[in-house]
Formats: sequence, structure tokens, C-alpha cells
Amino acid sequence: MNPTVHIVDDDTDFRDGLAWLLDSRGLPTRSWAGGDLFLQAVRGGEVPNACCVVLLDIRMEPLSGLATFEQLKAQHWPWPVLFLTGHGDVSMAVAAVKNGAWDFLEKPFQNNLLVDKVEAARQAAVTLHTASQEKLRFQQALAALSAREREVLDELLQGHYNKNIADHLGIAQRTVEFHRANIFEKLKVQSAVELAHRMGRLIAGASD
Repeated sequence: MNPTVHIVDDDTDFRDGLAWLLDSRGLPTRSWAGGDLFLQAVRGGEVPNACCVVLLDIRMEPLSGLATFEQLKAQHWPWPVLFLTGHGDVSMAVAAVKNGAWDFLEKPFQNNLLVDKVEAARQAAVTLHTASQEKLRFQQALAALSAREREVLDELLQGHYNKNIADHLGIAQRTVEFHRANIFEKLKVQSAVELAHRMGRLIAGASD
């Protein structure tokens, strides 16, 4: 996986120079002349919701980097956003990081430092993408369980043993063991503890 770096900056020379730097290091880039244009492309599907990183200048016209970031957040944008800021805007960039941005870099910056930070953000994006795909596969496997398997699953999540589950559901203990093995295989877990952890993360993610 090779995440694209979206460069959003209203300074043409700076934007082109940044694209050249990252391209020269083998990082795929796409440039945007302003936050409004980038948001329009995101809403219009021109920027697919695929694994990527956004380099966002904090001071832009007509839409500032902070305002652009807020609108991305409102659209549940999941990918890392790295702010580029002048010395006088560092406090705003720090606040943006506390509000969910990945990081910020103060201009003028060293090329290697920028590339290192962008690469770290790209790796974070890949990790996020992988976790998202694993969550999707788990949800699909969960949805594919039979009605009886869901009943056994609910009992397992309450910490009940096979014999208790059999008594509660009015079925043989061997039948419970059979369903339990099927559930573990379908959900790719090795134990009831792992199953509880996976379900807990799924529920926590749904409530965010």
C-alpha cells in the first residue's frame, strides 16, 4: 500500500516545491490550491475515501486550514492531517493536534524532517486502514452467524460455561461445543477472552 499525500496550500510556488520534494522521495502526491477545492473534491467523490495523508497549510484564503480541518472532521475524515504553519500560528497548530490532527510542522522546515513526519503519518494511515479492514471482516463474519450461533455467542459473552449454556438454551452440551467451535472459526478468535475483547472494541468503536 502506498498512500497518496494530498498537499493543500494556496501558495503555488510552495505547493509545487513540496510536491517536487515528496515526488523525489517516491511518495505519490496530489496538489490542491485551497481547502475549499479539496473539500469540494472530497464531497464530490473526486478524492476517494482511501488510505492517504493530508498536508494542510494553516493560513489559506478563502478557507483557512483550521476551518478545512473542522469540515473534514464533520465528514468523519479518518486519515492523518499534518498542519504546516508559520511561527506565529504554532499555538493554533498545537490546539489542532489536541483536537485530532496528526501533527504539525513549522515553516521553514528541514526537508528530511518533513519527509520523516509525512512517512510516519503514511504508516499510521496504513495501520488505520488495516484495522478498519479487519473490523469490517469481523462485522461481516458476525452478521453471517446463524440464529443459534448468535444465542450461543451471547451466552459466551456473559461468561457462561458450556453446560450452563446448554441448560439455558435447552440443547445438548455437545451441540454447544459444536456451535462454539464454529463461532471461533468464523470470527477468527482462539478463546472466549479474545472474543470478548474483539466484541468490546467493536462496541466501543460504534459508540465513538
